[in-house]
Amino acid sequence: MFKKVINTKGFWKSVISLAVSFAILFALIKWAIEGFDMAYFTERNPLVFMLTLLGAGFVYGFFVTFGKFRAKIKEKEQR
Repeated sequence: MFKKVINTKGFWKSVISLAVSFAILFALIKWAIEGFDMAYFTERNPLVFMLTLLGAGFVYGFFVTFGKFRAKIKEKEQR
């Protein structure tokens, strides 16, 4: 079932779009919590910061998309 889900057309596109959306929203919300202080971005290593955000976004996007596509495939199989 795992291979079937990850090989479904549109799966990886959805993962990437959710990952980027999550990373942007997370950064904006966290920045707002910090009081819109530019130090939020400048006190960290920019490469590590971006990789961490994108990595967390990828994990989030993968699990959400996997669940959505798995449910869709199961629904089709039950018909």
